[in-house]
Amino acid sequence: MVAKRSTCDRRNVGAVIVKDKNILSTGYNGSPKGLPHCDEAGHEMSDGHCVRTIHAEANALIQAAKHGVAMDEAVMYLTDSPCYDCFKMLVNSGIKEVVYGEYYDSRYGSSSKVLKLAKKARIKIRTSF
Repeated sequence: MVAKRSTCDRRNVGAVIVKDKNILSTGYNGSPKGLPHCDEAGHEMSDGHCVRTIHAEANALIQAAKHGVAMDEAVMYLTDSPCYDCFKMLVNSGIKEVVYGEYYDSRYGSSSKVLKLAKKARIKIRTSF
């Protein structure tokens, strides 16, 4: 349901952060606040990817920070696997597990980098809800 709020028509991605069966934060891919969205202004393409939007996982972390919600030991559920840059943010946020529905290798073979970093950071990654 969160992914349906996405404003990038190339891919609708949603993120939900949960701890102790409580939703802490949600996010979807969309443009920075107050700026034109892809469905209004078109796509801003770089290396075959739209970069106009902020990724769903980053937006979920931003929402949590804005409202003072700690992420320690929480689980993030994503419609798509995280890119390397977003995964680094998840490591720093205290997320302990990432569960994604669909594999999406968005940047230059980032999946192998994500898996290596997850192992080093002791973050569990699994697929399917």
